[in-house]
Amino acid sequence: MKRSANIVNNTVPYAAAVLFLAIWETGVRWGQVPPYILPSPSQIIITMISMFPTLLNHAGRTLEEALIGFAAAVVIAFCSAFVLNYSKVLYQAVHPLLIVSQTIPIITLAPLFVIWFGWGILPKVLVVILVCFFPIVISFLEGLRGVDQDLINLFKSMGAKRTTIFRMVEMPAALPAFFAGLKISASYSIMAAVIGEWLGAQQGLGYFMTITQKSFRVDRVLAAVVLIALLSLLLVKAVDVLEWILTPWNRGLQSWDID
Repeated sequence: MKRSANIVNNTVPYAAAVLFLAIWETGVRWGQVPPYILPSPSQIIITMISMFPTLLNHAGRTLEEALIGFAAAVVIAFCSAFVLNYSKVLYQAVHPLLIVSQTIPIITLAPLFVIWFGWGILPKVLVVILVCFFPIVISFLEGLRGVDQDLINLFKSMGAKRTTIFRMVEMPAALPAFFAGLKISASYSIMAAVIGEWLGAQQGLGYFMTITQKSFRVDRVLAAVVLIALLSLLLVKAVDVLEWILTPWNRGLQSWDID
């Protein structure tokens, strides 16, 4: 009975997606909507197939920027959360600044990065770092600060060193929160790279979209959007797999199971 319920629950999202695409396809054909206004899903698929080598070339650059920025954001956020967790003064000083930093639209900073650092990969990587850093550092920091203090005191009473407490108590307890932040950032990383490319690039999906929308090739723009969504989904699933491997004690609470 439970297995049947799981099959139904897993099928519903796919069925809803198919229904949405069918309504879209029917609406465009029945309403005779021009392709330069809204192409049908079938037209987008045909465009993706015909433009696949070009899309793949641009997607490779966007993925490179996203992965480098995402990896850098993870390292910086991990170290920042670790330091802030052990310094109350730094936490009180820096935490409000982290919150305020999120009120600054990235779209206003990206052009400055192009002016300061040129048209290469660095400005796009910086945009990805800025977008991905905050969810990771806040999630991990809250996870570390939410560890059971009684358990920490127990380890201290047994003479455990600070590094031992972090490795055996705080880190395992905070990993679920850390991975929650990773999933949010992973879903944003491709989008952040594309935003950076919109404002100045010579290659990438953002550059491709900018060029094609000027010629009213909406089918090519939406083909790039579909590819961006697929890449974001793959990154999130990759984080899911990593979480499943590194947090076996938390598998029962996760939304999916590899088994």
